[in-house]
Amino acid sequence: MKPLRSFGRPEPWKIGNVSIIACMILSLCMLSLIKARYGSSPCGKSQESLKLMVPTQKNLEMIPDENGQPTLPEEEDDEENSTVVGMAKPICYETSKRSETCEAEGDIRVHGSSRTVFIHPTSMKQERKMKPYARKNDPVAIANVKEWSLKPLSSRQPPPGCTKNHSIPAMIFSIGGFTGNHFHDFTDVFVPLFISSYQFHGEVQFLISDFRSWWVNKFILIFRQLSNYEIINMDSDQESVRCFPRVIMGPSFHKVLGVDSSRSPAGCSIVDFKAAMRKAFGLERATVTPPEDVEWDMRRWRPRLLIISRKNTRKFMNERGMVDMATSLGFDVRIGQPDMSTEVSKFARLVNSADVMLGVHGAGLTNMVFLPAGAVVIQVVPMGGLDWLCRETFEDPAEELQLKYLEYRIQADESTLVEQYPKDHPVLANPFKIRKQGWDTLKSVYLDNQNVRPHLGRLRNTLMEALKHLPHKHIN
Repeated sequence: MKPLRSFGRPEPWKIGNVSIIACMILSLCMLSLIKARYGSSPCGKSQESLKLMVPTQKNLEMIPDENGQPTLPEEEDDEENSTVVGMAKPICYETSKRSETCEAEGDIRVHGSSRTVFIHPTSMKQERKMKPYARKNDPVAIANVKEWSLKPLSSRQPPPGCTKNHSIPAMIFSIGGFTGNHFHDFTDVFVPLFISSYQFHGEVQFLISDFRSWWVNKFILIFRQLSNYEIINMDSDQESVRCFPRVIMGPSFHKVLGVDSSRSPAGCSIVDFKAAMRKAFGLERATVTPPEDVEWDMRRWRPRLLIISRKNTRKFMNERGMVDMATSLGFDVRIGQPDMSTEVSKFARLVNSADVMLGVHGAGLTNMVFLPAGAVVIQVVPMGGLDWLCRETFEDPAEELQLKYLEYRIQADESTLVEQYPKDHPVLANPFKIRKQGWDTLKSVYLDNQNVRPHLGRLRNTLMEALKHLPHKHIN
């Protein structure tokens, strides 16, 4: 009889194999733990991955809610969209301290009478209100701008039916605020509008709130340059529900009369804006350089000086003498006096024909956007400690506009303020004290009630300096 084989006790070789396998598995686990704790991730991505997983102030801007409290964009419920890597940019975000922009894509419905933009609830979960004008930090300006709402569609009630379907994006913006002042027309409306709309190459529908027909007609050539479609007046578009695949509400402001190309959607610059203005108004000169067949010679050709004249405040009291002096230097002098009724295209052509433009600080200097590259702009700075204002509005933008900037500072004896105040009055002796009383006082004294009479000898030196920057040739 064969002996029975026992199954109750494992054989020695099997025990050895199991022990070896167990040791290998334990070793691999220990190595993995050590590597996770002390080793670097592949391609050095460890720290970068951590940065991407955690929203920070650098990659998500906080936007104040209706109560003025900063809030972050709503998080998606879908776990797959919970990381920053897959997150779309917030629907509303600040583009600067002065402007806020809201964007949405998909089934977007714009109701004019209620000034409401209805969007899909996955894009936004709470209603948001904003005023689409690029001066949101100025209570005086924004008081003249109507408020709009962005509202998520509710599953409890059907969305408003479309009365008109559009296949192109829409831009909603206001022309309230300070429009009507030439400086604000451009720095608050047209430059921001260019920044936001240039990416569409005309394939965008403008929806305008706080509509002023006279103002739109005045600048219609600019609007036609930026959009291929007729403007829609949202104030009179009462019962319509217009449906768009994409809506941008509130143009982006970067800086005064300037564009930050690194932040603009199409990488455009203020030079591109100037090119658009030349095309809109049919301006011939891109630069002050003359045609190749024309020899710049002070005997045969005279550079053109345009003096921006003013009717009411900050007037040149000796304008006739200024013209005679500049003519004696070889300038072909022209006088321009723009106002609210001035035909923009006609005045733009006059500015574009100039090689040097001179004017007292004011909205008229905004026309420097029409000057050819290489031209000289001379800002006459009124007395009163207004250097900061003159610098921010016209000096700083001049370089990016490809212009040479010069200035002429008015001294006390060149100002009519000496006829209104004694010499020891703070208005003349201590302008800083007046400035501390606030903008309204400063504006009333130094901008609204001051005219100037430049010394012709000093002004002559400034014009001589301007000539040095023009690419003309002296032939003896």
